[in-house]
Amino acid sequence: MIDQTRLWDEQAAAEYDTPGEGMFAPEVLGPTVEVLAELAAGGRALELAVGTGRVAIELTEAGVDVTGIELSGAMIARLRQKIGPEDLPVIEGDMTTASAGEGFSLAYLVFNTISNLLSQEQQVECFRNAARHLAPGGCFVIELWVPQLRALAPGHGGTVEVSEPGYLLVDTIDTLAQHLVSHHVRFDPAVDGARGARIGRTPHRYIWPSELDLMAQLAGFTLESRWADWDRSEFTAESRSHVSVYRLAP
Repeated sequence: MIDQTRLWDEQAAAEYDTPGEGMFAPEVLGPTVEVLAELAAGGRALELAVGTGRVAIELTEAGVDVTGIELSGAMIARLRQKIGPEDLPVIEGDMTTASAGEGFSLAYLVFNTISNLLSQEQQVECFRNAARHLAPGGCFVIELWVPQLRALAPGHGGTVEVSEPGYLLVDTIDTLAQHLVSHHVRFDPAVDGARGARIGRTPHRYIWPSELDLMAQLAGFTLESRWADWDRSEFTAESRSHVSVYRLAP
């Protein structure tokens, strides 16, 4: 099994934040925080895989009492440069087993992070751990991409997902194991050839929405809502991602 702490090391933590751009853009963070604050309904929130605090810090500033769980000490160190433990406590540990207490109104796992767990068993345990933290009637929110296997050409095991100056993203896919490896190639577009290019790889286990719903049922959740994005737009067969809200029985 891959050691995720080696993937999310000091270099990854240093390069993770892109203030005002990409997933840190206001038009991305704003709707995310708005929905999560509404679902917290005045109660406490738990972020699994809190990372450098991209969402948790904004949610804290919106008045929600947030606690995080994070496996990577390097990511926590980066978070601590921005906010102290008295305002955003973080438990260092695995999101399938670590405990931050009980009685939370909301638990959430954003930006495809459940796919960092590379087996179905681990993904189910993540649901069960979220359930252990929640009060009756609490909800668990997951943001996840929809596998784009229709983009695979016959006889090919990969797709080019992004091609832009200075960056190339290629995904290779094992459809039997439901494993996908994202190959991130970063380079200076002004330099000819591959000299100076840096390659990083992140492994994932992709999950179909129907499989995710079954995982939720095994942990005592029922699906309450599913949208294509945080703006609550309709989820369709053409949607490339989803935000799913699961609810525990009261």
